Amino acid sequence: MVLKILSKTYRSSESAVFEIAALKAQLELPKGVTHVISDVHGEARKLRHVINNASGRLRPKVAELFDGDTNSPGFKEFLHLLYYPTELLQMKEEEFRDNSEGRYQWVLQTLQRQFDIIRWEIHSKRRKDIKYYTPKQFRELFEILLNYPAGGHHEAFLFATIRELVNRKMEYEALRAASRFIRNLSVEELVVAGDLGDRGSRIDWVIDYLMHQPNVSIVWGNHDVSWMGACLGHPALIAIVLRVSLRYRRMFQLEEGYGILTKPLEMLAESVYADDPADCFLPKRGGERDERVIARMQKAIAIIQFKLEGQLVERHREWEMDDRNILHNLDLEAGTVTIKGKQYPLRDSHLPTVDPSDPNKLSPEEEHCLQRLIESFVSSARLWEHMKWVTERGSMAEVRDKAVIFHACLALDEDGAYQSLNIDGKDLRGPEQFGALNRVIKRAFKKGTAADQSDVDWLYYLWAGPKSPLFGKDKMATFESYFIEDKEAKKEHRNPWFEFLHDHSFCERVCRDMGVQDGGLIVNGHVPVKVEKGEDPVKRGGNAVTIDGAFSEAYGDRGFTLILSPQGEYLAEHHGFKDPVSVVRTGEDIIPTMRKIRTYDSLRLVKDTDRGSQIRQQIHALESLVEAYQNGEINEEE
Repeated sequence: MVLKILSKTYRSSESAVFEIAALKAQLELPKGVTHVISDVHGEARKLRHVINNASGRLRPKVAELFDGDTNSPGFKEFLHLLYYPTELLQMKEEEFRDNSEGRYQWVLQTLQRQFDIIRWEIHSKRRKDIKYYTPKQFRELFEILLNYPAGGHHEAFLFATIRELVNRKMEYEALRAASRFIRNLSVEELVVAGDLGDRGSRIDWVIDYLMHQPNVSIVWGNHDVSWMGACLGHPALIAIVLRVSLRYRRMFQLEEGYGILTKPLEMLAESVYADDPADCFLPKRGGERDERVIARMQKAIAIIQFKLEGQLVERHREWEMDDRNILHNLDLEAGTVTIKGKQYPLRDSHLPTVDPSDPNKLSPEEEHCLQRLIESFVSSARLWEHMKWVTERGSMAEVRDKAVIFHACLALDEDGAYQSLNIDGKDLRGPEQFGALNRVIKRAFKKGTAADQSDVDWLYYLWAGPKSPLFGKDKMATFESYFIEDKEAKKEHRNPWFEFLHDHSFCERVCRDMGVQDGGLIVNGHVPVKVEKGEDPVKRGGNAVTIDGAFSEAYGDRGFTLILSPQGEYLAEHHGFKDPVSVVRTGEDIIPTMRKIRTYDSLRLVKDTDRGSQIRQQIHALESLVEAYQNGEINEEE
């Protein structure tokens, strides 16, 4: 049956043999370059910069084109064409407004330089892969440029084509397409290790930009699953997404990005908290809307969140999260709350919707507001499109060659043993949890808003559960951060995982459990590396790295890219930068700091990787097909 299916693609022994030869050649090529980033947190503009400059990888090759003169205006201009083609070309439009011949000469020279880079990039690519990356409308021009002057095309083909594009004002589209072609060729795959949104301005712009990249894989983070659950209409996760957006004044992503109506929440805040100063809920940053209105809205949704979390905890006693059923521990008359046996004064005891006899019950006003919010979330077609894409492209963990990539941790006890989670009726430990949780999440999205409640509830547990591999702390101290002054009460204690990451032998064991038998590297995000306090992204054992480099403005405006190349593993540290227009106009050259983690004694070839194993399986199947053709078991097509 398998050979019959395969024969539909390779209809003769000759076509199968040629494919076998190409695949065997591919095994001997250097493996592709994979870039891993994490914790983008809504910073779409910075993400675009990191992707467009291939994390600094293109810069050395461009320097060669300019004979090492990296201070020349032409060098910086060419880099900006690769990084920010739209902004650079707008500036060139002004320069060449009345100089068509100068425009033609510049375009001709620039395209030839771009194809010097492209020829360097394609030397280890199959023709069909190059064709995949080539924009259709420019395919003939790009083929001429790719082979010029050695390909036999008369120079008239090139010169006449470009002059016609200039006359028709279409040449900048060709330059943009060539820049995109270069970027797509330079990185075989982009892996985003979690937390696409929150804190930064626009998760919708982040996902839009990722969706336009040729080969992207997502490893989910806890912020991702909160949005995924909100998309499915999970009440508690809707409350969490709203609260975080209000806390950081990021409502545009909801209102403009996804068309979600926040008016019901504003009306609830006006009616219930009209004169409440809500000092504990003032947003983290400024903005156009009145900060007191934002604070009251944040307070209103926070109380709804705490009630819904209490209901969840009561529904899932097996999660052992009773300490998060926190409203039951309030004494509003005394203005106190009891947590783990200790009583704390409340910073704010004005909670008019909390009924002491049934504190987790929503008031009629809250219930009405919540239902309207749920309707708005589940009816957003763009939110569904984005979260469906994140689900389909995503997983709990990925392995790329020797890199084992997942967002936060595998929950451990104090002795370093995996803690168990009961998923679908089975007690699972360590990496076995990843596959089970993948199935739960993808099953839920297959059913959409009709998904089983227990499946969607797992998305909440992954957000904040004490054994969640996406969280890694004993609690999410949201209530404490708002209502309690005592710093100890607010403290979230990390799982022992984060200390064991420094242990070389421990990390080797985890990598083996994930299928990497020797020389594995654990790659996590989730916990920002405080470089300014002397923290190192590379752990002391040398075989684990944390690549959450405070990408978001709220955390420090930096960031890391892990580069998995044939030569070894490198870390690019990115720095804060201005908007693209300012960078282009000032001629600024933003250079990431490159750091070597590990290098290989010889180039890693495709045959040395998991991709090589897959190719060998393809070769074996094709060889069986050729044998079937030769034996007459399957008829060849003429």
